[in-house]
Amino acid sequence: MTTRRAVLAGAAALALLPGRGRAEGATFRATLDAVEATLGDPQQALAMLDRIDPRGLTVSQQLDLSTEWAGLRADLAIMTARPLTPALLLRRKVGDGIDPVAAARRLEAERRRCAARADRLFGQLGVQGADTGARFSALWRDPQYQYRDSAAALADMSAWLARFGAGVPRLIGPVPAYCRRVAAMPPTPADLVSGHLGYRTLPTPTAAGGYVPDFARLADRPSFTLPSVVAHELLPGHMIQMPLEAAADPHPLRLRYAPGFGEGWGIYAERLIVDAGFYAGHPAAELGYLHWRLFRIGRGLVDLAIHGNGLSLADARARLVAWQGEPAYFAPFDADLARIAKEPMVRAAEMLSALAIEDGARGRTGKRRARYHHLLLANGRMRSDELARRAGVLA
Repeated sequence: MTTRRAVLAGAAALALLPGRGRAEGATFRATLDAVEATLGDPQQALAMLDRIDPRGLTVSQQLDLSTEWAGLRADLAIMTARPLTPALLLRRKVGDGIDPVAAARRLEAERRRCAARADRLFGQLGVQGADTGARFSALWRDPQYQYRDSAAALADMSAWLARFGAGVPRLIGPVPAYCRRVAAMPPTPADLVSGHLGYRTLPTPTAAGGYVPDFARLADRPSFTLPSVVAHELLPGHMIQMPLEAAADPHPLRLRYAPGFGEGWGIYAERLIVDAGFYAGHPAAELGYLHWRLFRIGRGLVDLAIHGNGLSLADARARLVAWQGEPAYFAPFDADLARIAKEPMVRAAEMLSALAIEDGARGRTGKRRARYHHLLLANGRMRSDELARRAGVLA
């Protein structure tokens, strides 16, 4: 398990803004712990936060304070809301000022853009079907994209990882060297016995990290789906974002009130790889990326429609089948929809967090993009409105 002490040295490589100040870290932390103990009374918790002098706080502490203040304000509004609306839940999970209707329009426009691109690529490959989902299903059944065994799949992931890893300085900017000491790893014998697969081990300055993929149903993991898994789970995705967040040591309340950011970074990392041209000449790999993106967009759309418009689970399933054809490996349609129905706005928050990151990156290249990435990664996660405000400072 990655600890703050193990990775603290690497955080200095991503320091963006000055953060030394007068506040004693232990005292500040104890105050936030006391706030966490009073979450049942957001008004009291907010009063405790209001007594904190923000002057002299580190950048990470400033983010703790602003994130928790915004989240508690949302909690206070939720306590008195009748009925509880998607807008309030999105305010709590993503950021202030999100209109669910506008968010759904944005997601639908992005879905159409991705579907149009996928259909053009299907045309290049000669893949036929009644809709985008049917074409993805046809691609899934093509034997040329099936692995003979898990060793071949792991070798393929390792080859893509080497390419993506070499591009990290150009795509992300300077990061601690240990973040790049990662691998796609085979399961241990104990993993196989327990069925513990699809997990990460974060790198530290003294130990390499990696990702153990789940190949239990290898036929459901065609080769074109794995490059984006590498980008998301390894580089430039979670193996950069998560160790640096551990170093920043955000208070648990910040994790509570900015839950979509981590997955949002992984989704953003997948798009970075595409925009950088890594799939040029590999249309099937780009289709794999588009399938993952349509999966996450589709989740967000049905989340909004189920909880905002009363869409039935049967109709939601029909939409997902038409949009993506095949379920994501770890999210069968029926099980995923049952979870979405039980956990409103969680999946919408993830995709909207990714779009917020993408919005801040738009138009940035070279050193300007690297500074933006430092803003996102050096001190841990933030809410979408805070992200927009801080990104505006860099404009």
